[in-house]
Amino acid sequence: MTTGQPTPFDHRMAVFGTDDGFLAAALPFLREGLAAPGEPPPVAIADPRNLELLRDALGGDAKDVTCVPHTDWYTGSAANAVAQAGSYVTAHAGPGGRIHLLMEPVWSGRAGRSARETTEWIRYEALANLLFAPMATTALCAYDTRTAGPAVVAAARRAHPDTDVYQDPLRLTAELDAVPLPLPPAGAQPCAEPHAAAVRAWAEARGLPAADAELFGAAVAETAAALAPLDGPALLWGEAPACVCELRSARRLDDPLAGFVPPPADDPGLWYARQVCAYVDIRDDTEGATVRLQYA
Repeated sequence: MTTGQPTPFDHRMAVFGTDDGFLAAALPFLREGLAAPGEPPPVAIADPRNLELLRDALGGDAKDVTCVPHTDWYTGSAANAVAQAGSYVTAHAGPGGRIHLLMEPVWSGRAGRSARETTEWIRYEALANLLFAPMATTALCAYDTRTAGPAVVAAARRAHPDTDVYQDPLRLTAELDAVPLPLPPAGAQPCAEPHAAAVRAWAEARGLPAADAELFGAAVAETAAALAPLDGPALLWGEAPACVCELRSARRLDDPLAGFVPPPADDPGLWYARQVCAYVDIRDDTEGATVRLQYA
């Protein structure tokens, strides 16, 4: 299943397992960007070792390519990666978002740490097709089979329109969200009024440093406001750093992009929660929605 109409966003995927394979994919892409009229310099976001390979291979053209170590770009959750890419395109791209971005995930870090992290990354890759659809940005996502396993590569193919197994982003994210959340533990603490101060105090008591507890409390409070009216008390459980809050809304969200699109400054809601928390899980059902926040 594919999306109906083509969009300006050109979202590609390259799979390789050798240094030569990386260069075979990266060099033509970057040279395409260098030759594109009206575009700023292309950007290579990659493993520092691969950036060195690129500089050597590009020769004199290397000065015209912006190189960013991928550990500087991918510093947190999938939502952080969305925000980083959106901010960069807004600040540096040409008219209509025109720019070439070579993007290599950090599979030795957060993105490849667990099956759950991989799921979050595939969600990011799928939603990028919607989030960046209006922009004439060209992105090449580089997957190194030496660090990204076959299951990761197979899943990522489903999120890239230039593969023969691409699936509509809404269908793919719905599939990811069809997996039920584990039940809260029996000892979860009810919190009738999940205000920032109350959650912050609870999190500090669970060992979260004061600054982190303040961020988590604010994330819960903003989410509670966005979900109002709430259906019952919030539930709190866990120990630092994995403090968890589950909120139940009396209405469905019905929006796979909830929290991924920057909101008005005076209504941060789920956007703030996704920027602060490692995980924001949303499950709609016939009677409303469950939102679970985990700080780390």
